[in-house]
Formats: sequence, structure tokens, C-alpha cells
Amino acid sequence: MTRSDNDGVPDPEVNAAKARRSVRNGLISLALLVVLVVGLLLAIPGLHGVSRAIAHMNPPWLVLAAGLEILSCLSYVLAFLQVFDRAPVRFGARVALSELAFGGAVSVGGAGSLVVGGWLLVERGAQPARVVERSVVLFLLTSAINVFTLVLVGLGLFSGLLPGPRHALLSIVPAGVGTAVIAVFLVLPRVTQRLAKTRQPGRVQTFLTGTAASIRDTERLLFTPDWRLLGAIGYLWFDIGVLIACFAAAGHVPPLASIVLAYQIGYLSNFVPIPGGIGVLDGSFVGMLVLYGVNATTATAATLVYHAIALWIPALWGTIAFVILQRTRGESVMPRAPNSCPHRS
Repeated sequence: MTRSDNDGVPDPEVNAAKARRSVRNGLISLALLVVLVVGLLLAIPGLHGVSRAIAHMNPPWLVLAAGLEILSCLSYVLAFLQVFDRAPVRFGARVALSELAFGGAVSVGGAGSLVVGGWLLVERGAQPARVVERSVVLFLLTSAINVFTLVLVGLGLFSGLLPGPRHALLSIVPAGVGTAVIAVFLVLPRVTQRLAKTRQPGRVQTFLTGTAASIRDTERLLFTPDWRLLGAIGYLWFDIGVLIACFAAAGHVPPLASIVLAYQIGYLSNFVPIPGGIGVLDGSFVGMLVLYGVNATTATAATLVYHAIALWIPALWGTIAFVILQRTRGESVMPRAPNSCPHRS
């Protein structure tokens, strides 16, 4: 049983302790898994080529990769502040970075980061229903950028505008799946709104109405001119840039389309609840890159270094932000003035 106050609300101290324990255990698990991976690279003869490729990587490219990952984190902060446009900038940035830390260290298909971010906002006085609705919008916004990228790059590869293998299974099929997802995304608000009208007032109707509202708000954010949309775009593309820089450090950069599509498809494995996706994500990346014609040794070396950078920079930076938030829990948070953009109320 969780301790609670007289109104049955869970004790904030208990929630804070659970969150701290989760991120601590997640970071410990990540460290142990990294040690295991390094041990395998050194112990298994067939992987010696990978360890040699990593050892001979060009350091300046790795420094660039780390810088690109920092820019990806900052882009997520910007996307967060676009969606949660009443959150104070410094406080919102810390919540966003905390989400990134939990997303890596306590992987539950991305759900863990949203839960922690929502809890931090509610703890400082935000309305729970509003936080849930905005969290869904943030998830849909960043996911939409991924899907649009999948469609555009897949079509570019299939048409020959982008270099790389023009096999239909590796180009037009991903683009077709992405197009179908976009179509469902555009139609779903109308369907859920109609279903909501046929239901009696209650949880189901509230869920359907809320789903329609969240998707429509995401559409407005996507299609209304706003420089802050660069946040959602940069969050994805700077991270892809990290992988490209790791290939450059290894001495060979595959065609852009091959990297992007392998990245997009490989990341589907991140829904498997393994801390940091270690092992699962790496295997998916390497398998997809090999399908797109990349040398297996180079793909494995670049993927392992990419994953280390893309995992530890957000995890450590976000953990620091989370600790600061816990130490300043008693401070009041003043919402920013309402945004005057036409797509927001």
C-alpha cells in the first residue's frame, strides 16, 4: 500500500522516492549492461574486428557526435516548451531533460518518461487532465516527424532521388506504411468524435473526445507556421546526425537514405522494455543496416558508439535536472503568459 493523505492522494514523498529509485536502478542496470557488452567485444573472437574498429575511430568525429546529441536534447526541450507553452522556461527545460533521462534509463516504450514528466508538472500545481492531454500531443508531435521522415526518405530512395538500394521492400514499403499511419492520423479525430456522440457521458466518451482534441491540436502544431517546430524536427535529425558522425568516425558513411530508414525501422524495437534498449536496439540497428548494404563490422561499431552517446548524454544530463527539481520542490512556479499564437487557446 502507498501512503496517502486524508483525501486518498498518493504522498508526494513516496512518489519522489520511487522516481529516484527507478532512475538510480535504471542507471545501474545500464552500467552493468555496458560492461557486459564491452566484455563480449573483448572475449568473443568474431567481435574483435568490431572492437578494433571502435578503437581506431577518429576522435574529432566523436566529439561532433556528442555535440549533436546535446543539440538533440535541446531540441526536445524546445518541443516540450512549444507544447507546454505555459511552463516557465527553466522549469520546463528541467522537466523535459528529466523525461529524456527516464526514457533511457527506465525504458517502457517511452511511457516511463511521459509519466515522470506528468508527475513533475502535477506536483507543481498543473491540472492532471491538462497534463495528460498535452503529454499525448507531445508524443504525437515527435512521432509525426518520424513518420513524415520515413515517408519522404522512402519515396526518395524508391524514386532514385536519394542514393541507396532501390529494392521495393526497403523503400516503398516503409513509405507506404508511413503514409497509412498519416492517413489514420488525419481520419481518426472525425471517427472518434462521431463515436463519442453515440456514447453516454462517462469515461469512454471523455477518452474519445480527448483523443480527437489531442490529434487536432497536434495537427495545428504541425501545419501552423511556428519556428518552434524546429524543436521536434531537430530532436530527430540531430540524433540521426550522431549516427552519421559515428560512421564518419569509423571511416565509411553509407548513403543517407540507408542510415535514416534503418534508424527509423530499428527504433521500433525500443518498445521492448529493456533499460536503454541495450542489446535489442543495437541488434535491430545492425540488422537493418546490413539489409541496406552496410558492412556488418562497420555497422556494429558505429551503432554501439552511437548508442552509448545517445544513451548516456541524455541520461546523465537529465538525471542532474531531475535532482535539481527535487531539491527545489518547495519553490513556487509561475506560469508564463498565454501564448498569442492562433493555434493555441
